[in-house]
Amino acid sequence: MAGQERESQLLSSLFEVGAERLKLIGDHAKLLMQGYLRGSIDVAAVSERSLKRLIAARILYQPDASTEVKLRHPVTQLVAALVTDESRRQIDADVADKLVAIRGYIEGMREAQRMGDGVRVDSQMLRIEEAVYDLTSQFEEAIFSLWHRLNSNFGFVSNLSDKIRENGRAQQQIKRLIEGLSLIDFDEFIELAEGHPGLRKLLVSRLQQQINTHHGSLLEVQKRLVELMTRFREQQERSLLVVNMAGFLREHPSFAIGDYSYRTQVPRLVNHAAPVLASAGVALDKREQQPALVPLIHSLYKELALKAKVDTASSNSNSIEVNAKQQAVEARQQQLKEDAMQYFIAVCERAQDTQAHDAEPLSALDYLQQQQLSWPPEVWLFQVLGEYNGLPRHEQQLFELYRQEQPASRFNHLYLIADIAVRYQPQSAA
Repeated sequence: MAGQERESQLLSSLFEVGAERLKLIGDHAKLLMQGYLRGSIDVAAVSERSLKRLIAARILYQPDASTEVKLRHPVTQLVAALVTDESRRQIDADVADKLVAIRGYIEGMREAQRMGDGVRVDSQMLRIEEAVYDLTSQFEEAIFSLWHRLNSNFGFVSNLSDKIRENGRAQQQIKRLIEGLSLIDFDEFIELAEGHPGLRKLLVSRLQQQINTHHGSLLEVQKRLVELMTRFREQQERSLLVVNMAGFLREHPSFAIGDYSYRTQVPRLVNHAAPVLASAGVALDKREQQPALVPLIHSLYKELALKAKVDTASSNSNSIEVNAKQQAVEARQQQLKEDAMQYFIAVCERAQDTQAHDAEPLSALDYLQQQQLSWPPEVWLFQVLGEYNGLPRHEQQLFELYRQEQPASRFNHLYLIADIAVRYQPQSAA
């Protein structure tokens, strides 16, 4: 009971101190905002008593009498976060300290449970919820700040070089935030929350969902920052080219840009074209050059004749090869046709056999296996159907053709022919 009274007194004292200092900030809001914008507090605009109260409340500070009165860093960061001032806003990437605090609160709650102190258990649970909220809100505030920089295209930075430096600083902050996310061990949280549904929901399901969302947002921000950095570098290259060219023209005022295509000495920076071969012709009117031209012309005719022979031989070999392939294909087609005809002959012989007169029709696939033919089953069935359809009408009436069909799928009405059986009935013709 004594411990509960001390804790309630502590909470009451914290409430009174916090309310008093927040009221103090509200009473001097304009003064503090002017100090935020100017960088220092105008001492003449505030009474000495109020100034001492603000310094005692750790809202303002003055290192010594010779320096100006300034806002403390937490107050500056609070104002920067409220007004979204990205030029003075800082991102807190320290995750390890918050994880240590969460572990300590969980140990304190377990200890209070063992002692049967329900009030302390509720108090520790409230602190755990606040610590988890601080952990997730840290990443949420960082992502909001980074997106604000992207949407404003780093508009709070004056020149291009500062934009590149600010972009690099933002990328380093993202790197530290992602490294901080990797410190969160959900396996450890599962062990810490064992046997407590509230802790398990808070530390595992809800926290994991929020961390996954923040991780994806940070990766997207990092991608956009890299794209912006590429754009900044391109702008920097163009601006450097223009600045250097302007400096060169100032140093050489008589410089005039000419057409490089009419120059005999082209700079190597510009001369990237391949050389053009000059046109040449045979001077037939100069008799003194005939002894040199005659052997060249004879060798040219020999080369042309040799090339014609090679082309003729190549075309002949190609035609022979094509003819050989065509003959092989025709022979294979003829063999397939003969095998199909032999199948129909076997059907007729089967019907004439008195022992097999009432037997089942002869299956095309069974015949293919019995004769050990090398045709694929689909090709063989197509050929048998083709031979049957190619017979005259009065000959087709001598055969009964049975198709063994099966549906291709249960969702449509397409049927595939799995096998064909043929029976010979000479009495049908009569």
